[in-house]
Amino acid sequence: MTPPMNALRKRYPRALRTLTVGLVLAVAALVVPDSAVKSTEIELVKVHQASGVDLSPDVVWILAVGSDARPGEDMTHTRGDALQLIGMNTRTGAAAAIGVPRDSWVDIPGHGYDKINASLYYGGPELLGQTVGNLVGIQPDYVFVTRFKYFIAMVRDIGGIEVDNPIAFDDTYLKPRGFRAGRIHLGGYDAMAFSRIRHNLIRGDFDRSANQQRVLRGIQAKVRARSHERGFMERGVLSVMAHLHTGLPPAELFRLGQAVAQVDPHKITTCVVQGGIGDIGGASVVLPFTSQARMLGDEARADATLEHC
Repeated sequence: MTPPMNALRKRYPRALRTLTVGLVLAVAALVVPDSAVKSTEIELVKVHQASGVDLSPDVVWILAVGSDARPGEDMTHTRGDALQLIGMNTRTGAAAAIGVPRDSWVDIPGHGYDKINASLYYGGPELLGQTVGNLVGIQPDYVFVTRFKYFIAMVRDIGGIEVDNPIAFDDTYLKPRGFRAGRIHLGGYDAMAFSRIRHNLIRGDFDRSANQQRVLRGIQAKVRARSHERGFMERGVLSVMAHLHTGLPPAELFRLGQAVAQVDPHKITTCVVQGGIGDIGGASVVLPFTSQARMLGDEARADATLEHC
């Protein structure tokens, strides 16, 4: 005799949630192909690797990019604003994020030296992934690009997030009243502003990158805390699929979704590539400490549990 659904929920809650989300993802892939219904706000690209690949089958590396594309601009061929290389261990639930200052002055393959975020403009997500990978020594498996408009909506839809802000700061244009120090709540717009402000931060681009990581932690914590709510994950999947453009098959999308859901917030480590400040052609740039960047990458790749960064 087949057990009733309520009994199955009690005995196998995670398995049922996984099955439900999988079905929603499969249906969404059929009814919303290539974002035919709503505007494309998210691009997910699989990077075809040549060398420098993390060989562990348990680790997935995703380069998350916030695009500052204006309305009507192609977000995959403009300058990236936020750059975070995130590794997730699907076996241990550990994760590591390596923040890369967007003004890092690096050699972009085929284009000479420029700010690292210009590689998105020159060659799209794959070239950006290759350039970041050359800096830290880890080539991402995927590049995830989103517009800030969708980022704001996503944070708002999950009910906002909480972050630990180490020092008060403000910005004349984005946040005149500023953010106080301590544990604070961020709605959609505030999460975007918190991630983008740099001019009034003590260490500029470096502190901004660290703030982006605080926001990522807040998002992951909120999603994990609400994941048990009926319909929460399913609505999230449908929202992403409605705005997503990707060439990945549904099964691969599902595996990536599982990797994100399995991250343990107590096993997340973060670090930011450091460097000096320079002036090239009248523009302020970050001169990254390449040896330190490679060391961070080597430590994260070598540690199978991704617990040190």
